Amino acid sequence: MRKDQTVGLSPHPGAVTEVAVELFEHETSATMRREDAAARLRELADQLERHNQVAFSRDGLRFTVEVPDEVKVKFEVEIEDDESEIEVEISW
Repeated sequence: MRKDQTVGLSPHPGAVTEVAVELFEHETSATMRREDAAARLRELADQLERHNQVAFSRDGLRFTVEVPDEVKVKFEVEIEDDESEIEVEISW
């Protein structure tokens, strides 16, 4: 995140505080069924398309990040003998 970006922070439903941040990272990892992973990707796509933002919760707080109309999208597929992965990266 660039220095001039903000993250919306909501400790209570309806209350939002915008906080300027230099660096904010949120990473999660979970094992789930392929269909459940697809549902999470659809949820992300819906947030981007309908709400122009991405929202998530951590430690009882709800965070939102505004996403501009134009973004860079990178798809990467890695296939190895013991493990394979698909990465999707959206940046601006």
